[in-house]
Amino acid sequence: MEVVRSHSGKSVVLSAFSVLPPLAQLSLASVGESHDELLHAMGLQNDNVTRAVFPVVMQQLQSIKGVELKLASKMYVAQEYQIQEQFEADTRRLFDSEIKNIDFVKSTQAANEINQWVEDKTNHRITNLVSPNNLNEDTCLILVNAIYFKGSWKKKFNKEVTIDRDFHKSAAKTIKIPTMVKINNLNYGESNELDAKLLEIPYEGDEASFFIILPNEIEGLPALERKLEENPALLIEASQQMYSSEVEVYLPKFKTETTTDLKEVLKKIGITKIFNSESAKLERLLKSNALLWVSEATQKAFIEVNEEGAEAAAGNGKIRFRKYILRALATADGFAHLTIRGPHVACDVSVNSNPTAHPPVRTRSITGRAALEV
Repeated sequence: MEVVRSHSGKSVVLSAFSVLPPLAQLSLASVGESHDELLHAMGLQNDNVTRAVFPVVMQQLQSIKGVELKLASKMYVAQEYQIQEQFEADTRRLFDSEIKNIDFVKSTQAANEINQWVEDKTNHRITNLVSPNNLNEDTCLILVNAIYFKGSWKKKFNKEVTIDRDFHKSAAKTIKIPTMVKINNLNYGESNELDAKLLEIPYEGDEASFFIILPNEIEGLPALERKLEENPALLIEASQQMYSSEVEVYLPKFKTETTTDLKEVLKKIGITKIFNSESAKLERLLKSNALLWVSEATQKAFIEVNEEGAEAAAGNGKIRFRKYILRALATADGFAHLTIRGPHVACDVSVNSNPTAHPPVRTRSITGRAALEV
């Protein structure tokens, strides 16, 4: 929610899950208060839990059927530091990740190398993640984080019926955007507590899905954000009450990308020690007792949704449902919480609050029964 607020009035996409593996790596590298701070933020009790949990989660992500999902994170450490062999081995074995020395003094060369690695890992969707202007002789460690997802809808939208349709940008303004449509049985729910509707659109393979939360009121985004921030369990409870129902879905084609300074985001949730030379205490990462701290942590996320399916790299849209129930009409535009959910993990989240730059998501549901799906 901090990221959404910092991009007020703009579309936002962020992968919260993909930040966890590098944080877990740093927890294994750190000692003292820095170590405790990282474990607390992740909700893990100790290093044994970290070592047990992450290999299982990483394996589950790679085994989701019917979609392509790649989680890529890498640490780049300044050339003069000697990396501990045990930490390097743990990085590969536990997190399927990498750590590498690089010469930050040669900033252009270093940025090109880092950006090429990210581009290769995200099917060329994420480019120019790191600027050479942010690298210099004082840079000692940076975190690079990306997740790439591509999935095809279990039931695709027909391109021939995609046309410009009305979308409420606000209660007072309507715009035209390219909107897809299909009729399908989908998992749907309504939450009085959230004052919102929920919809799940499956991908091929039935092990991953596109999950949407939409406020009932056209300008209900701020209230929904507050409720989710104050009590995340409301979302779990609402999703457990979802059921299958036939629905006509109107979903705008959209794409967007967001660059997030993870350093500032992590500080706001209580992770501060690793960014300070005196308090980072990354003693299990190096062979020596040299001071090492995190200089930069950046995520650039991308998502595109069209008739074929979704492609995300972080890797949004603003969603609208127009709902007809027994001929009663209600409209709502605003916040959309989109997550790629597998059988055991939820791994990608995107949020959007403004369709100005990119066509948002809009959904319209029609049913002759008491509920519809979006």
